[in-house]
Amino acid sequence: MNAPHALISGASIAGLSTAWWLKRIGWEVTVIERAHAFRAGGQNVDVRGVAREVLDRMGLTEAVRAKNTTETGTVIVDERGDVIAELPSDGPDGATAELEVLRGDFARAILDALPDDVEFVYGDAVLEVDESVPSHVVVSTERGRRFDVDLLIVAEGVRSRTRDLLFAASEVDAVPLGITMAFGTIPRTGDDDDRWRWYNAVEGRQVHLRPDPYGTTRAILSYAGTDDLPDRDRDDAVSVLRDRYADAGWQSQRVLDGFATSDDVYIDELTQIRMPGWHRGRVCVIGDAAWCVTPLGGGGASLALAGGYVLAAQLSQIDGRPGIDDLDRALSAMGEWMRPLVDQVQGMPRGMLRLAYPRTSLGLTARNVVTKIITSPPLSHVVGRFTAIAGTDRELPPLREAPDRTR
Repeated sequence: MNAPHALISGASIAGLSTAWWLKRIGWEVTVIERAHAFRAGGQNVDVRGVAREVLDRMGLTEAVRAKNTTETGTVIVDERGDVIAELPSDGPDGATAELEVLRGDFARAILDALPDDVEFVYGDAVLEVDESVPSHVVVSTERGRRFDVDLLIVAEGVRSRTRDLLFAASEVDAVPLGITMAFGTIPRTGDDDDRWRWYNAVEGRQVHLRPDPYGTTRAILSYAGTDDLPDRDRDDAVSVLRDRYADAGWQSQRVLDGFATSDDVYIDELTQIRMPGWHRGRVCVIGDAAWCVTPLGGGGASLALAGGYVLAAQLSQIDGRPGIDDLDRALSAMGEWMRPLVDQVQGMPRGMLRLAYPRTSLGLTARNVVTKIITSPPLSHVVGRFTAIAGTDRELPPLREAPDRTR
């Protein structure tokens, strides 16, 4: 009997983790990716909570550790660059995690570990999906390809086109947080060090500088408000950011000048994705397409990595080719296991946005006082609760590996 076949749309962490684990249980896997090649680069992500165990089971912990960003801690600074407070970074789940890595480096570590028989199709995307055939799902692509597969897995980003093609608007709750983030890589200077430096200015503005392992600096401008920047070209977007940050202080102008010439500026308006269910028939969604928690919540990469394992573990309990009922049971079980982890991150405390993005001088002063108090003993453990993401006391569901994939 031929092995079950899955088509995964999306070749970042969620899609690659899913591909790795599906191969372990004996499935055939095709990955389709809209980009014309593997997407390197990106900002910091980390491996927290149960995702560390998944990474260990993949045998990739040391490979990811070797790609560490070199960041050693997290400090909040004032307009002179003086440290106001240092966030706890002791233990594996501190503000700077033990396994802190750039998104592209993390994805590359998984990609390099995939078997050669995982098929990749770059520069193409899902166009139509025919779910009318009981025995399989028919996927047609923009470039005229056709795939008849047992399962379509949508592992795209927060603005997934395939998810929106297949699920009604009533099934996808896109919750805007009213925060804009601009990410980019800028030249490193002698003043940069090995810490994540976080600066707040009035009017809900933030500036972040973080080290990377390539001799450059990863910068973020984040503010409370929206200007439709994701739809603008870089020059127009940077012009709007210059107006926003004209009097913000610290290293705002350095970041803006760097963004003006950087070739990897990415801008997003933060949106959480909440869905009551992550599957229907022979289609399921995973990663940011299913439960985007945003960089503000954190843990997106950990949930993506863990989700790939949990999905494969539940599918591994099916003997032979999966029928609709088999898939419904397996995918429902995946959702039940992942839901508490997702809800934990998406349920941000009331007032968190206002605390993180103070608008007035009085609010900023109060925030700085509160931050200094709660990051100092004996209250520093309070901050640790907010960085302990994707943790659970539950055992990972068992996964039955295919006989020829056992170690």
